This record gives sequence, structure tokens and C-alpha cells, in this order.
Amino acid sequence: MTALKRLRFGTGLIVAAAAAALFSGSPADAQTKVRFTLDWRFEGPAAPFLVPIDKGYYKTEGLDVTIDTAGGSLEPLNRVAAGTYDMGFGDINSLIKFRDANPNVPIKAIFMVYNKPAFSIVGRKSRGVMKPKDLEGKKLGAPAPDGAFAQWRIFTQANGIDASKVQIENVGFPVREPMLAAGQVDAITGFSFSSFINLKDRGVPADDIVVMLMADHGVNLYGNTIIVNPKFAADNPETVRKFLRAFLRGVKDTVRDPATAVDSVIKRNDVAKKPVELERLRMAIRDNIVTPEVRANGFGAVDMGKLEKSIDQIALTYTFKNRPKAADIFDASFLPSAADRKAN
Repeated sequence: MTALKRLRFGTGLIVAAAAAALFSGSPADAQTKVRFTLDWRFEGPAAPFLVPIDKGYYKTEGLDVTIDTAGGSLEPLNRVAAGTYDMGFGDINSLIKFRDANPNVPIKAIFMVYNKPAFSIVGRKSRGVMKPKDLEGKKLGAPAPDGAFAQWRIFTQANGIDASKVQIENVGFPVREPMLAAGQVDAITGFSFSSFINLKDRGVPADDIVVMLMADHGVNLYGNTIIVNPKFAADNPETVRKFLRAFLRGVKDTVRDPATAVDSVIKRNDVAKKPVELERLRMAIRDNIVTPEVRANGFGAVDMGKLEKSIDQIALTYTFKNRPKAADIFDASFLPSAADRKAN
């Protein structure tokens, strides 16, 4: 082969290789990045978000999803509002108040995960706390930014509690359960599956722990939901739909086989214990995710009439300036089909 022919042959290979790289790039090259924030640590109930990463469901939809932890219910709202994260997982009731305070930041909920909220008052029988009225004369440990504590005024009104007779101590999240275990407070606010399991893990006997789900005591609200940044949703509507399709598969897998799903949490949390996180996850599935409403209507949706009434209930103890309507808060247009969302 002459030098000229070798040059032409070599050039042809380079062009062909470049064309192949251009038109047959790896799936990762074509994936759309989505930044997602949880509301808390990698614990059992985070499994539905993580399973789609480990099983490739997001990737199948052409998405490159990163999921980060957070420090409480308010943090995801601020992160998504700022655009630091595209989507997140947070309390819809905090979102309602956020929208009232920030009417020009139209964040919306797009998939209800905790159809029944995990907001709870958790006490101990040995401290004399067995029912709501028992809190009078007692000390309640409550982190100021806690989503459950945000409903305290509704809870007291619904149960005829004289709030002036309850001593509120602002405690940090890390010391909340330790303080109750040590008897430094008589009860705490928190998510049922977090506080109950954490207390058991600290050696408090299960039969000494009293979990009062606020939803069972007159607080008729929805719970944690997937939220989306408005600009991201407007610019990438199909990406949002793809995320929810993949997430839905993760939810169904988690409900079907929580013992396997929880492994996606354990591998991301060095201090997590599988039996502890599995029990936490099973509590969330039973009490918050697969409710009678979900069995009837499928995962993800809300009853807009019920959501409107929940805004009414929030208004009993919160003064709205720019009161939103249910349609301002929840957008069902990104949800997978009703047939796909069936819970059985």
C-alpha cells in the first residue's frame, strides 16, 4: 500500500469512528440529569426512590438521577424553590404555607407518596402519656422545623387540649428520641416510623411507647409528596413524567418486596441496620403509603375536595395572606395513567 493510500485509509477509519461515536453514543451520554432531594436521611422509607436507581428504571427512561438527603421537611422546599434541585420530596402542608408566603414561586406537588401523613405525637406510658389530653401538664420535645410539630395547633384544637398547659421544649432532631428515652421529656413530635423505631432501638420497650398518629386524631391532612421546580417542569415536562413512571415502578417493587427493597437503603447508609430499617419501611407502607384511598384510587393521586378541606383546616390555626386553592398546590397532569397507578 502506498503512503497516499495508507493516509486515505487511516483518515477513513478516523471519520468512521467519529461518526459511530456521534450516532451510537452510550445511553449515559443521552441521559437527562435530574437532581432530587429527599427530606431526611437514607432510612427505610426512602427505598421507593432508591430502588429505581439500583434496578435501572430511571436509566431506562433516559434519566441520570442523583438523590441527596436533607435535614427536615422545609429544606426540600427551599432547595427546589431556589432551583438547586429540580425535584424533591416534602410535606404538602408546608408547601401550602410556602405558597401562601411566596405566591410568585409556583412550586407544585405532583405525586402524593404519604397518602396518610406520618405526623405523630409519640409518648411513653411510663411518663403518663397514653392519649392526647394526657399531654396537659407534660413536657413536649419538638424540633422547631419539624413537619409534625407544624400541625401541633391543629392537633390541640381537634382534641380539646389546653396548649397553655403543655411545656414545649425546642429540641434538635438528633436528641429528640434520646431525650424521651432518658425521660427528659414526656413526649415528642415526629414521624411515626422514625420516632417509634428509634426509641425501640435505644432500648425503650415497645409496650411503653404510645404512637398517636395525628391523622387518627382529627388532623385530616395529606402527607409527603413529590414536588417540582416550576421552571424545570415547564422546560422538561416529559422528563418529569419519565421520573414519575420510574418512581412508580420503584414504589410497587417496594410494596411487593420490602425486604429486598430496603437493601437499596442499607448500601447507602453505613450505620443502618437492616432489621431496623425494614421495620421502619413496613410501618410506612402500612400506615402511610398503601391506605384505603390508595387501594381505591391508585398511587400518586389526591382527592382535590379533601385537599381543599385540608387547606381549610390549616386556616383554623394559620392566617393566610394569599390563600392558595387545591389546584394551585397539586398538578395531576404528570401522573402515569390510572391503570398503571393501580395498587393491586
